[in-house]
Order: sequence, then C-alpha cells, then structure tokens
Amino acid sequence: MPSRVLILRILVVATLIALAHCGVTYAAPPNVVLIMVDDLGWMDLHCQGNERLNTPRIDALAKQGIRFTNAYAASPVCSPTRGAMITGLAPARLRITQHGQDGPAFWPKDRPLQPPVAEHRLPLATITLAERLKLAGYATGFFGKWHLSGEQDAKEGQAGGPAFWPEHQGFDINIGGCGFGGPPTYFDPYRIPAIKSRKKGEYLTDRLADETVTFMRAGHHKPMFICLWTYNVHYPFEAPQELVAKYQGNEGAGLKNAVYGAQVEATDRAVGKVLDEIDRLGIADKTLVILTSDNGGWEGATDNRPLRSGKGDLYEGGLRVPLVVRWPKLPDKGSVAGTSNDTPVISMDLPATILDVAQVTLERETKLDGTSLRPLLQGKKLERDDLYFHYPHYAWHRSNRPGGAIRSGQYKLIRRYDDNSVELFDLQSDIGETQNLAQQLPEVAAKLRERLDRWLQDTAAQMPTRIKKTE
Repeated sequence: MPSRVLILRILVVATLIALAHCGVTYAAPPNVVLIMVDDLGWMDLHCQGNERLNTPRIDALAKQGIRFTNAYAASPVCSPTRGAMITGLAPARLRITQHGQDGPAFWPKDRPLQPPVAEHRLPLATITLAERLKLAGYATGFFGKWHLSGEQDAKEGQAGGPAFWPEHQGFDINIGGCGFGGPPTYFDPYRIPAIKSRKKGEYLTDRLADETVTFMRAGHHKPMFICLWTYNVHYPFEAPQELVAKYQGNEGAGLKNAVYGAQVEATDRAVGKVLDEIDRLGIADKTLVILTSDNGGWEGATDNRPLRSGKGDLYEGGLRVPLVVRWPKLPDKGSVAGTSNDTPVISMDLPATILDVAQVTLERETKLDGTSLRPLLQGKKLERDDLYFHYPHYAWHRSNRPGGAIRSGQYKLIRRYDDNSVELFDLQSDIGETQNLAQQLPEVAAKLRERLDRWLQDTAAQMPTRIKKTE
C-alpha cells in the first residue's frame, strides 16, 4: 500500500499538471521564516508594553507587520504546541498533550486523577508542514529546539530517538533539533547531539542565527521554509555577560532577574541577524516572517502580569503569547501594516496561513484545526467562533489542575477535570481572570461548556481517569 507521503506527492504533481493544462499561473510562492521562541511570555517584549526589556528588532518587525494581542499557544506547555505548529492539528487530536513523557515526577502526591498516556513523539506517518512544503518545491531547514522525538537515548524500535528528528519529518537540514526540552548549557560546547561544537564559549542563540543565515545564502534560489525555534528563553538561565550587565540593577515589575532580560535581548539580537540577511539577499518583499512562542512565560522566571498564572496552566498567563506577522502582501501602511489586531488566534492558524500563502492545496480528506489568517492580514475579518484547549495533565510544577478551556468572543470558560467545576471570565473587562462569572451567567457557562465537551468528543481527546481511593 502506498505511503501517505507518496500519495501526497502524487496529488501535488497531479494538481500542478492540471493547473498547467488550464493555463492557470500563480506568482512564485513566498519564503517562510517561522520563528518560535521557547517560553516567551506575553509581556516579554518591549512592543507588548514591557519597558524594562530591550527588543528593538522584534519591535521594528511589529511596526512592519501586525502584532496580534489575543494570540494563544495551542497548549500551556511546549511539546503539544510544537506538534500543533508543525502539523496544523490540535494537540488533543495528535494525542501529544504533555511536555515530554509523563510520569510520577509530575504528579502531586494526593492527586485525584490519573492523567492519560500521552504520545511524546511525532509519529512519522503524520504529514508535517515541512513535508507538504518540500513537495511543493521548498528548501526546508530546521534550527533549534524540536522536542518531538521522544526519549533522547531511545534505541531503534523503542520510544523515540534520532529516527524522529526533524530530518526525518520533512527538513533538508537539522541543526539542534533532538529530544531535549532545554540545552545542557547555552555556551559551546552545548552537549546537544544534533549540533557540533564550533567555537568554545559561543552563545547558542547566536549560533542558531548564524546557521539560519548560512542556509538562506545557500538556498535562496528556491522558496525556503525555515523554522528557527530557539531554545531561549528556556531554562537554564544563561546569557552573554555584556547583556546581563545591562539589566543588573534594573529588576522590578516586568523583570524578575537580569539574566532573563539578557536572554530575551539575546534572542532579539539573533532575530535581527536573520532579518538583516533577508534584507541583504533582497527577498524581504517575498518572505513571510512569523514570530511567536510555544506557551506562556514561566512564573519562576518572568512577570506575566496583568495576566494570571503562567506556563503549565490554563489561565491566560499560560496560554496567551506574543505573535507578530510580517507579510509583503499587506495593504499600504496606515491601514494594516504597523497595527495591532485583537482577534483571538491560535497556533494551528499559523500552518494554515503558511499553506494558504504558499498555494499548497490539501488532499480532500485532510482538515486542519486552524484557520488561515489571510483575511486579517488583508484588513478583513476572520470568520470563526471559538478556540479550544485541552491539558489533561499536571505540569512539572504540580500547581495546576487538569482541564480544558474554550475562548469564545469576550468570554473564556475553563472546565476542571478533577471535579467538573467551571470558571467563566469576561476577558474584555477582566484580563486578569479575577472574577468567576459562572454563577452570574449560568446560560453563557452552560453554552460554552456544551461546545467544549462537543469539541473534546470530536477530537477524540484522551481524558484522565479518577483514582479509586482505598479504604
């Protein structure tokens, strides 16, 4: 029986032949640079309102594109969002719902629920965004954190390992992508198996930017799909000393520690290096640039206020993330470019958008869980009602409660799986989620609860089970 990738290849070729016979022609597909910063919180950019942080290059990118103020990660932890970003499918549907392999290390001593068994590697049978674009003629490069390949030291036929790295998921080149959730160190030698030592003491984020630039110089003769998924600003907290010194003594509201501020700026510097190369190559007018994060900021490192809580939780601090999109097809400045947009959007919308602008048609039976943001990029409205979330696990910090959530218009409902209670918030007037309106607005709560339950069924979401207490 032919593989799914082979069938996809046949469909792509057949579509191109049919279009050629019909005399249909399109402009050359754009380059795509998808930058995902690890653990970057909603308030971790100067352009988001944090005056203690220095992010001039990302701020400039926002002025050239659109900054989305109601952007959400697919999950409050990293691996599920990464799976969603590279496939366009919801974590619940992928069954990648936890940050790596779940186990007792994450479980509170007296937990009432047993979390479901989560997939912690991306199956090779799953067609990725990189595979779709590669078949459409793109050069594909991955640089940074993958964390979708299961256990790093797994042997062949076991739970994961190098056979599930990016080069086996549609990427021509992989620098840094493996099973690690964080680097042993940010300074060379990194001890990351997918990246070779180059210069002792070199900073990892700078190295990944250099590798991205090298790839662009070699591959810009054809459309390029580039994932620069930085390990920064994830633990361990390490940064170049000259940047750390800039933030020492400036800690306070918006900045908990100087090293974290330096990591954010180091990331901004690396982004600037990539943007400069896009300009130098003269391809800015045909390059879609997207910058976002895989989950909300970790409260142990950053200040998410005015949002509640942080990474590993279904409150806004764990889900809401920065999102900046620069597309050369934006209308003239003064209409859309350089503006902010408050439409709720989610991680799965980004692969849907990329495939849309790259003119890649999906096979008939395939449906993504995201919606193309093209209308918003063209100054129009997006026709969609709700966003959904499913996190049936305990995070590593053990302070969250497993649950699901729905964002619908101004309202957000969280359903807790341990006792089936719900929380309803009006995010328009209460972004900090301080007032539970479930008792005051029972009809709204019931309606959103019903929609969430229906979505959980539609995605075949794995649910936790109740632990029977022994006498």
